[in-house]
Amino acid sequence: MARLRDKYQGEVAPKLAEQFQYKSTMQIPKLAKIVVNIGLGEAIQNIKILDSAAEELGQLTGQKPVITRARQSIAAFKLRKGMPIGCMVTLRGDRMYEFFDKLVNVALPRVRDFRGISSKALDGRGNYTLGIKEHIIFPEIDYDKIDKIKGMNITIVTTARTDDEARSLLSLMGMPFKQ
Repeated sequence: MARLRDKYQGEVAPKLAEQFQYKSTMQIPKLAKIVVNIGLGEAIQNIKILDSAAEELGQLTGQKPVITRARQSIAAFKLRKGMPIGCMVTLRGDRMYEFFDKLVNVALPRVRDFRGISSKALDGRGNYTLGIKEHIIFPEIDYDKIDKIKGMNITIVTTARTDDEARSLLSLMGMPFKQ
C-alpha cells in the first residue's frame, strides 16, 4: 500500500474538504494519473537512443513505456509521419502514488540549486506539468550506464476543477512550490 495514499486519505482530504467547504466527499480533488513523457527528436538519426530511453523510463516507473510516433511529417526536421520520436508511461493507482512520492521526496531535492518548483505551471483545469532537464536525478538511473542525459515532462492530472484547488492538493501532498 502506498504511503502517500494513506496520507491523502488521513490528512489531505479532510483539510481540502474544510478549506473549500465541499458538500460531498466525491468533490474533494485527488490525483487521477501521472503521465511521464520523454520526447527525443534525435531518435530520427539514432534509433538506439529511443531503446535506452524506454528502458530507463521503465526502470523509473516500474511499467513498460509506450513508443510515441510522429503525428505529421515535418520536412525541415526530416521527420515522416509514423516515425518513433519518444516514449511515455501513464501511471495510475499505487504506482502513481509511489512515483509521486519518489519525485517529491527523492528526485527533486537532488536537482542542483533547487529552490522549489513554479506554482504557475497549472493549465486552468487543475493539471500540473513539470519539465525535468536531467533524468539522472532519479536514484534508479546508474550514471555510468547512460549514454545521453535526457529530459522529461511529468504531467500530474488531478480531479480538481480549478488551479487553486489543484495547487492546494499538490502542496498538501508535499510538492515543494516556490514561496
